[in-house]
Amino acid sequence: MDKAVIGGETAARLARGAALGEVLDVADPSGSAWISLDEGVRASAWYRPAPLPDARALELPEESWLALALCHPDGRIRERALAGVAEHPALLPLLVVRAADWAGPVRERARQLLGETLAGEVSARTVASLAPLVLRVARRGRGDFGLELLDAALRRAPRELLLPLRTHPDRLLRRFTFRAAVEGGLLSPGELARHAARDDDTVIQALCADAALAATSTGAGRDDWDDVLEPLLDARNPRARSAGVTALRRAGRSERAVEFLADRSTVVRACARYVVRRHGTDPLPWYRERCADPADPAVPSGAVIGLAECGQRADADLLWPLLAHPAPAVRARAVAGLRILDVSGTERLLPLLDDPASGVVREAATSLLPFSGALPADRLTGFLDIGHPRHVRVAAFRLLDARGGVVGLRAAVALLEDPDDTLRMWAGQSVQRWHPTAGTRPGDPEVGELLDRAGHLFSVDALKRRMWEAGLLT
Repeated sequence: MDKAVIGGETAARLARGAALGEVLDVADPSGSAWISLDEGVRASAWYRPAPLPDARALELPEESWLALALCHPDGRIRERALAGVAEHPALLPLLVVRAADWAGPVRERARQLLGETLAGEVSARTVASLAPLVLRVARRGRGDFGLELLDAALRRAPRELLLPLRTHPDRLLRRFTFRAAVEGGLLSPGELARHAARDDDTVIQALCADAALAATSTGAGRDDWDDVLEPLLDARNPRARSAGVTALRRAGRSERAVEFLADRSTVVRACARYVVRRHGTDPLPWYRERCADPADPAVPSGAVIGLAECGQRADADLLWPLLAHPAPAVRARAVAGLRILDVSGTERLLPLLDDPASGVVREAATSLLPFSGALPADRLTGFLDIGHPRHVRVAAFRLLDARGGVVGLRAAVALLEDPDDTLRMWAGQSVQRWHPTAGTRPGDPEVGELLDRAGHLFSVDALKRRMWEAGLLT
């Protein structure tokens, strides 16, 4: 439902005398309820009658009436209502909203009051509750004032008040908090590294990882480096791991980078190869050794793709046998590696479309896409049968759709009544964007029959145009 509609309903209930806490989620950490109320009151004034307060209503002490007045379309009423916020701290969020008001007198008065409110001893605690709303309002054209106040308050906030905000559900507030903590030196390098490893926001990961490494000098002791490197190297996210791997060289531990040559992340493998090379070692022989025995069940899948990333086309001889490896991840990486090395072999990749592992089938289909026109249409059509696993049917349709022509149209029309909702939707989209290719025989009666079966997907004019393009109409 539209925010203005929700806010309008809230405004109407407030105008009928409901208490503020009954109709508004004042504890909402995002602050969106206050913005909805502000928009809703204005929408009520323009589009439907509602008992909005006039100037006389401002003498009433009830928070509900004052909240409506602070959102009133008349700027004079909004400006006079600002004075009542001091007696009703629960309405401070509306003071933040008015600090970005489009009316100059309202905006300036709200900024003055907001600055005075946030300048006292309790300012940091107050800002902590207002911060998400301040960040939302800051996206507006006149919202920079609140952002400046927030920045100043967080910078002077004591550690015990600022640090709990590191786990706040609002991502923008967490970013703002970490920037203030980094610039204020409130977190040790070890703490920064642990946050880089645990936080799910990539901006915070990069901020904390870079700050942790910058704060650890080249002359730091082993224990200092351990506090920073171990959390980064053990992190689940590749941003932190790559930062830790790159820092191994600076810490004088380049030999440990070998452990990450087969990492699951592309960027981590690249960083590991950089460190290993700077240490005077070529990583290519290491990769070749790991991929030399296709019967070894312990072949790391990361080593397979790593070989392709830094190897030569001749290294494809090591990858082909791995297409039969018992580990699905190894088979999938072998297919991707062959594609990276620009080595093709449709006859050897085609059987992988029926692999029990979806990842292998997906990689095989991606490698075969450039050759879709040369693949046996009957075999691919057979893979569309309902008896095959879903990932096999999806891969076959991808290839048939890429082939186009009457073959692609035939496959798409066949799936228009498929029990799989997604396949059925993709098939309909494929039919709607179909056009005859150079290999389509003009006047082909099969094309006319297929288009008739899919006629419900077109307007009358669009269907006639497709028929005309296919040479079925003159």
